[in-house]
Amino acid sequence: MVWQGKLIVFEGLDFTGKSTQARLLGEDLRKQGYEVTLTREPGGTSIGEQVRQILLSDRNHDLAALSELLLFMTCRAQLTREVIEPALAAGNVVISSRYRMSSLAYQGYGRGLDLDLIRRLNDAATHHRPSDLVIFLDVGPSDALARRGAHPDRIEQEEISFFQRIYDGYKQLLLDEPKALIVPATEDIETVAIEIRHQMQAISSAENDRV
Repeated sequence: MVWQGKLIVFEGLDFTGKSTQARLLGEDLRKQGYEVTLTREPGGTSIGEQVRQILLSDRNHDLAALSELLLFMTCRAQLTREVIEPALAAGNVVISSRYRMSSLAYQGYGRGLDLDLIRRLNDAATHHRPSDLVIFLDVGPSDALARRGAHPDRIEQEEISFFQRIYDGYKQLLLDEPKALIVPATEDIETVAIEIRHQMQAISSAENDRV
């Protein structure tokens, strides 16, 4: 089975539908007979969910960029140890909304922190575990922010220039990511889900042909 014991990660700007598409993909893979573990960043563990409240609370606008990065890494380290590694060892498909690339895009390109520092922290937090597939939901800043609700969290409240830097950063990072699918995600939820399935089926077919 192509996806057994693999880590699949959804990436993209806020408001692009990552959590929804992760859930739908999980449902589809379960129908195919896979055991699926669904998780998210920040969060996914008891400690991670507590840190999530600090990260996203709009009372914490004074949070320094480096502090933000380290809190995300705290969540990632807990998630790797408590959820991702055990689930992969059991042969599950792990589907996560956000992972290593998010910190490079948001805290690196968005906040201006050193990319090499972020890469080293990522390696430490994840025990050097890369994702097996990145699914980038491609929605530009203007379209993404048009979906912003009435009560955005601390990060969601940032200006469009912040999200433009992140979007440009993602595009740069994806050039060096061989295991990535770029999925246009401005259409309705089901259309996007179908495109994800089609692209993943193409990968599965290619893998089966090589066997």
